[in-house]
Amino acid sequence: MFKIIVALAGYYLFGFFGALIGYLIGSSIDRARSYGVGGVNPLGAGERRDVFLETVFTLMGKLAKADGIITKDEVDHVELFIKKMGMTNEHRAQAIAQFKLGAAADFDITPTLNTFMAACGQTLNLKQMVLVYLIVMAVADGVLDKAEIALLEQIASRLDYSNAQFQQLLEMVLNQSHFSSGAGGTSQTDSTNALADAYKAIGAMESNTDQEIKRAYRKLMSQHHPDKLIGQGLPEDMIAVATEKAKEIQIAYDLIKGRRGI
Repeated sequence: MFKIIVALAGYYLFGFFGALIGYLIGSSIDRARSYGVGGVNPLGAGERRDVFLETVFTLMGKLAKADGIITKDEVDHVELFIKKMGMTNEHRAQAIAQFKLGAAADFDITPTLNTFMAACGQTLNLKQMVLVYLIVMAVADGVLDKAEIALLEQIASRLDYSNAQFQQLLEMVLNQSHFSSGAGGTSQTDSTNALADAYKAIGAMESNTDQEIKRAYRKLMSQHHPDKLIGQGLPEDMIAVATEKAKEIQIAYDLIKGRRGI
């Protein structure tokens, strides 16, 4: 629309070259309008919420079946996930149906990922939250096998993550889980490897400066900030789950901060 209007105005004022420049400028305006402020697709909040939830639960089903069998631990994890979100009975039924759909032997994840990328692909935090939830799901039974890793890598690639970026995220999430207080009531801050795990949990190294440690921590906490996530389209139901990850990051950082005296 705008590319035609601006092209005509450019032709009227400056001739052929004015029309060409106007067309290019107008095309940029059209693209900006089609993706909204900040490059975010302007779907309604309800639509983005539905796309996000469908993506998460269908991919959880696919991941649970990746090693050939869905374990009780994995089913329990999904049930707990739904409970933490405070879903209504109707939404719970939909989530379970999507999980079962994803677990079907012939389920193709490509259309699901394409739909997600069209709706949420411009938002780094939403893509990261999908991967975080899936990684946590993958280790729900205590084992991360080759089939699950291969599927996670495939999903990450479609979400525009390089292999190095995915491996770093995987290491962070796996180590963040060591600081969860959900299962045993206390996190593992007193274990022998706690400090090493804490550095990995925030994507840092012991050799980093105090300033670099603080930057890594602040970046992670920003990515898990409720207002930012909701603004980008994360369903409000999932904020409680994202907040748990933020608590794990905080515990890991507090351990590092205490040991370094920063």
